[in-house]
Amino acid sequence: MQARLFQIDAFTSRHFSGNPAAVMVLDGYPEEAALQALAAENNLSETAFIVAVDGDYRIRWFTPTVEVPLCGHATLASAAVVLERLEPGRDAVIFHSASGPLTVHLSERGFVMNFPVRACSPATPPAGLSQALGIDLQEILWDGFNFVARLASAAEVRRLAPDLAMIAQMPCAGVIVTALGDEHYDCVSRYFAPAKGIPEDPVTGALTVH
Repeated sequence: MQARLFQIDAFTSRHFSGNPAAVMVLDGYPEEAALQALAAENNLSETAFIVAVDGDYRIRWFTPTVEVPLCGHATLASAAVVLERLEPGRDAVIFHSASGPLTVHLSERGFVMNFPVRACSPATPPAGLSQALGIDLQEILWDGFNFVARLASAAEVRRLAPDLAMIAQMPCAGVIVTALGDEHYDCVSRYFAPAKGIPEDPVTGALTVH
């Protein structure tokens, strides 16, 4: 199998920053084991595999260890590949995914993604979560995949040094830690998902929490 491989830094305008994703352009999907092996070889938080279908694209995302149902920065990276490299001049693309159709279009400010909303509801924290994060929690929510821990301040979010081994044992895909923003930011969030092979996602487009 031959495939074109791109590495894109999403959510940044500077080299060697943001969140890197691999994007592999395929003619069709091989067996899952091959996709997983390629993602492990790329060794980035996400590898997106895209296949052209009837003017749109199918997309699947893999961490180094598992396939995931949704990824923001790798979708943004895939859109950049399609709109800037594969089909320059096109101004929008629809990706068909396990989470439904995802649309990315060009605007004056750059790429704009339209993603599904995961509703959060109050939840009881799993045993050991506060200990794993090393801080008292203001509120705990559940979005169907991740626990969302709200802290008292953006400064607390920034200085967290969690026990990733403990978080990996939690009954969830990952743990989002968030607080109201400071300076000119609406919110400040971090995402820990060691059970998926992602100790901490550098930047995330699918987990913006207010």
